[in-house]
Amino acid sequence: MRFRQRARQRTVAGLTTLLLPLAALVGLASPAHAATTATATYAKTSDWGTGFEGKWTVTNTGTTALSSWTIEWDFPSGTSVTSAWDADVTSSGTHWTAKNKSYNGTLAAGASVSFGFNGAGSGSPSNCLLNGGSCDGGTTVPGDSAPSAPGTPTASSITDTSVKLDWSAATDDKGIKNYDVLRGGTKVATVTTTSYTDTGLTAGTDYSYTVQARDTADQTGPVSGAVAVHTTGGTTTPPTTSGAVKLGYFTEWGIYGRNYNVKNLVTSGSAAKITHINYAFGNVTGGKCAIGDSYADYDKAFTADQSVSGVADTWDQPLRGNFNQLRELKAKYPNLKVLWSFGGWTWSGGFGQAAADPAAFAQSCYDLVEDPRWADVFDGIDIDWEYPNACGLSCDTSGSAAFKNVMSALRAKFGSSNLVTAATTADGSTGGKIEAADYAGAAQYVDWYNVMTYDFFGAWDATGPTAPHSPLTSYSGIPKAGFTTADAMAKFKAIGVPASKLLIGIGFYGRGWTGVTQDAPGGTATGPAAGTYEQGIEDYKVLKTSCPSTGTIAGTAYAHCGSNWWSYDTPTTIGTKMAWAKTQGLGGAFFWEFSGDTSSGELVSAINSGLS
Repeated sequence: MRFRQRARQRTVAGLTTLLLPLAALVGLASPAHAATTATATYAKTSDWGTGFEGKWTVTNTGTTALSSWTIEWDFPSGTSVTSAWDADVTSSGTHWTAKNKSYNGTLAAGASVSFGFNGAGSGSPSNCLLNGGSCDGGTTVPGDSAPSAPGTPTASSITDTSVKLDWSAATDDKGIKNYDVLRGGTKVATVTTTSYTDTGLTAGTDYSYTVQARDTADQTGPVSGAVAVHTTGGTTTPPTTSGAVKLGYFTEWGIYGRNYNVKNLVTSGSAAKITHINYAFGNVTGGKCAIGDSYADYDKAFTADQSVSGVADTWDQPLRGNFNQLRELKAKYPNLKVLWSFGGWTWSGGFGQAAADPAAFAQSCYDLVEDPRWADVFDGIDIDWEYPNACGLSCDTSGSAAFKNVMSALRAKFGSSNLVTAATTADGSTGGKIEAADYAGAAQYVDWYNVMTYDFFGAWDATGPTAPHSPLTSYSGIPKAGFTTADAMAKFKAIGVPASKLLIGIGFYGRGWTGVTQDAPGGTATGPAAGTYEQGIEDYKVLKTSCPSTGTIAGTAYAHCGSNWWSYDTPTTIGTKMAWAKTQGLGGAFFWEFSGDTSSGELVSAINSGLS
């Protein structure tokens, strides 16, 4: 979620403390010999916003000793090494080289050695080479490109215990040798065709499949997009969407510069087409839930023309502000539920202290949400922690169990009569943020997860490559594998989160670059495009006329107008995503946030129609 027109970094940005294997990266051509018996892995061990600490680890996986090692990698423009230890680090432009010191070059079979460095910027390394070969221990042949990603598999002939998978072929300059089929990230077969039938599965169970190509030199390319499969039989079946959740975020600060009031939900027709509202945001500070903006929340007096009821607030009425307007909205739409959302990009730094005493935190939240002045307004609580045991605006080190502990305490305090939900990362990459916290263990305590399937890519990478910020599936040339809606949902289901507790996320805005000459994704840029409230971001209601869509890719739209390049969802692409959500058995959809829509609420209408 974004907060107070502040540029929210990638939902699944590379700011993690997790070990990030670089096995799938394509090596740079080099005359050096291929390192067939060693690997190199990278970890970001800490992050302080303007800089970070990184670590490379070299492991000798062979049977003979290494006498020296050299790691090469590329950083995006704006990211650099400022100091290093236990290695001699040099650079040529954005290409970096680290050579062993005299005392740590020899590496016995099975041994490892690490070196560290301080860096500036927020980028992640790419194009890793170890002694001239790929960092995953495979070969990298000079002048021979690695294969492309195969097409996302399609599933058919699904039974209780088997599924047939088909995919479009990968391409390679020297030819494809075979394909690895991965179930839940683990290889289950290697085949020479573009089809495979997986057997021995469990009835009524969710699985996730991807495919990876290997060329004639045994170089592997990036993995395909993921397809989720639910076998027949068993005790569970995918839910229907007849009772699908249709949830929108209403921002407390939207009543200021954006002049978007609760009444706009009525005049746009949106209130009649949704089931839930998340009111954003309450603060998290001192280990407790707290008011975010008291004036907007319960003090501002709305005039008659601004009010849902058409009656002006008076100076002495018990409750004013957005809370009273939401009360009036619920009176007009009795089936509408409202949750109070806490945290967000700006205020997630407080969750670490809250996690130290989950019961006390839950008590403070309950006392605030159930305050007698507005207890009738709210039907539950939503937690927007960005991100548990990982990095967002700040880094959290509360451990993988912290999120589960917090959600357990909230459910125990709020009981079964209130909704308890959470917004989550959509990082479906290997070693990504979904793996940082126990989302599977916490699922038993939540009604649903709002999976933030947007902000995958944006102009925080100022020079590009241009990429859609909310891709549904993977595509050839995607900047980072796993940064798609399909990958995120497949990973959540693979770890045991029921599909019915997953909501697909839609951004009612676009992200864009300027200085772009290429129409298709993958172009270079000179920086973020101008936006009304912040650089690199603009509401859909503006973009639909100022920069109309010129193409679609991976289930979402993009637009190239002048030197600007934007990506955003339209009613048509939302329809595609809602149809996909149905096939996956998801619990519904949510969006950020109402004020980005047109005055007639056409994006809300697309969600409603797509899930009906």
